[in-house]
Amino acid sequence: MSEAELIRAVVARAGHDGWTPAVLRQALEDRGEAPELLSNHFPRGVLGAIEAWMGLVDQEMAVAAAEEDLAALRTPARIRRLIELRLQAMEPDRDAMRRAAAVLALPWNMAAGLRCTSASASAIWYAAGDESADFSWYTRRATLVGILAAVTLFWLRPNPPTLEETLSFLDRRLSELPKPAPKVA
Repeated sequence: MSEAELIRAVVARAGHDGWTPAVLRQALEDRGEAPELLSNHFPRGVLGAIEAWMGLVDQEMAVAAAEEDLAALRTPARIRRLIELRLQAMEPDRDAMRRAAAVLALPWNMAAGLRCTSASASAIWYAAGDESADFSWYTRRATLVGILAAVTLFWLRPNPPTLEETLSFLDRRLSELPKPAPKVA
């Protein structure tokens, strides 16, 4: 069984039963493995499983982006499209994401939540073709972390918005960003 298959089995259960060690063990059993192997697959337990899932979503987003010609788009449009691809990848598992966000929002799990969001922001910038190696590397990712967190929370509202409503919310967030100063020759 591949790691991706195991993560998908966990996500399928977590959407209904939440992110718990019991769910992780049951997913292992569902895939024909002994639940005692839990620490081999997820040494950090539930948080490790959530982080692995977010990494898988980021990989799926990057693969979907590679199949498109994003180079033809300006950078803001690339970022918007990549966030859209990421939301589309998570759409079937919105309840699992809602439950993961609840786990990551706990004070003792906030560092893991920040790691997940930061890794996703970085994956989005890399998929958009960012090759910066200066201070802008940090500012671009920090800005996107805030936007990505806001968009994800909007998308997870109790009365779920459509993808179009979520993208409209994203457009408003992107329009509020300060425009870079023109370069002086």
